Amino acid sequence: MSRYTLGLDYGSDSVRALLVDVETGAELASYLVNYPRWAEGKYCEPAKDQYRQHPLDYTDSLVAVVRGLWDKVPAGTAQNVIGLSFDTTGSTPVAVNSEGIPLALTEEFAQNPNAMFVLWKDHTAIGEAKEITQAATQNEVNYLSHMGGIYSSEWYWAKALHIFRNDAAVKAATHTWVEHCDWMTALMCGTTHPDQLKMGRCAAGHKLMWNESWGGFPPNSFFTSIDPLLDGVVGTLNADTQPSDTVAGRLTAEWAEKLGLPEGIVIGYGAFDCHMGAVAANVRPGVLTKVMGTSTCDITVTSKDQLGETCVKGICGQVDGSVIPGMIGLEAGQSAFGDLYAWFKNVVLWPTRQLLSELTESSQKELVQKIEESTLQRLSHAADMLPVKETDITALDWVNGRRTPDADQGVSMAIAGIKMGTDAPQLFKSLVEATAFGARAITERFREEGVPIDSVVVIGGISKKSDYVMQTCADVWNCPIDVLESDQSCALGAAIMAAVAAGEYATVADAQKVMASPVCKQYLPNPERVNTYDKLYQKYQTLGAYVSGGNL
Repeated sequence: MSRYTLGLDYGSDSVRALLVDVETGAELASYLVNYPRWAEGKYCEPAKDQYRQHPLDYTDSLVAVVRGLWDKVPAGTAQNVIGLSFDTTGSTPVAVNSEGIPLALTEEFAQNPNAMFVLWKDHTAIGEAKEITQAATQNEVNYLSHMGGIYSSEWYWAKALHIFRNDAAVKAATHTWVEHCDWMTALMCGTTHPDQLKMGRCAAGHKLMWNESWGGFPPNSFFTSIDPLLDGVVGTLNADTQPSDTVAGRLTAEWAEKLGLPEGIVIGYGAFDCHMGAVAANVRPGVLTKVMGTSTCDITVTSKDQLGETCVKGICGQVDGSVIPGMIGLEAGQSAFGDLYAWFKNVVLWPTRQLLSELTESSQKELVQKIEESTLQRLSHAADMLPVKETDITALDWVNGRRTPDADQGVSMAIAGIKMGTDAPQLFKSLVEATAFGARAITERFREEGVPIDSVVVIGGISKKSDYVMQTCADVWNCPIDVLESDQSCALGAAIMAAVAAGEYATVADAQKVMASPVCKQYLPNPERVNTYDKLYQKYQTLGAYVSGGNL
């Protein structure tokens, strides 16, 4: 009888469920559900960099996506599922009360954005992040030494402090904060109460300052030195973190009934989407796994012996066991990749959308859909036809701030070299190159710090949708790029970890041999463009230094 594991991948806009045969690695079926409240733009104020998601979006969509999956497979398949695991965006924490309930699930805070999950891309806590960085830098022990040395507004402690400072009612009702990947896992296990809740190694190490070298988390005195409002929060956190191949608990009767799954199946510890995606991509030393979506997340691993005492500067952390147990997982990424292209599409389509709004509803829908679907395709085709010259427009990719290297969500993008003859394809070309340059800056930082990057494996929608973007990246990075066959690599990584947790495989490496995704396509650099892109990359660096006040 076949046995299956279920990977559940919570992205920025939707959740995906993937069912995988643990014996063959075959992907039986997948299903996607968009978050309904998020799709309506609720609780977000982009002009203020505020992005919040209601916990009901997560729970409602979980039921819908798993139930939808069963409609795509033979009857009775669900009864052969032996385990499941979650991956989510991060850092995406939520304030919970003394019972472990997210405040937005209580009547008092049901419509309060501050009581909801603070999505990774929420940058309202820039000031708090700077204060945390300053405190750590001046402290006798630098608790950011394994997190790149700079704390980001995208991360747990900055977000918690910002909410506390701006919402006294939420502060008064909050017992602790929980990351999305840890909350989903605990919800399935019935262990959301703070006395029972345990955290995965991934989120704790990369966003919460957890590290074995100081026995878990920094002391309470460190956080109160930043602001007394943080007093006691660290004492609510369980420092006994676990890697994702470990059993977190078993599926409760309540959720088994809701999801149509067997009660008591294994639940593995959750992790961030990019880390699980790297597992599906057979991540190994010397290979960078890049998840290309609205933003990017870059993951590589190295041995403890190779890294030694090095603390890589300006990245999003290096954590023992955050990706593969027994290896150091290193994370970096860009705050905008596909989001930059989407921003440009929205700009160029603004007048068109205004005109279409005057049409009848049926005509409008048909035209809008056709234009929306073809805009980036047409821009890509036109940009691909343009020559690459040293005098080309130079742009930065910092439309949503800079994640790495050297986190700074306060910086903005810029475009230099525009003239009267500049058209939309030329501008789009400069934006695609900017995202490729931003990615190159990450790989160069790794190499400078002694972490080898010899090739890149890419995951995510962009890697399958745009030959133009991928070839530009290969030319700019001057290294081979492999594209994974799986369309749901992050969910696949979660399914792999669930298989190990369920005892189907002794190690993650054993599971990867059967279940990891093969490569479907490779891009090789065009040697005729490499030298030109080297020069354009220097222009990108110069523009970046100017925009950031020389702070590069």
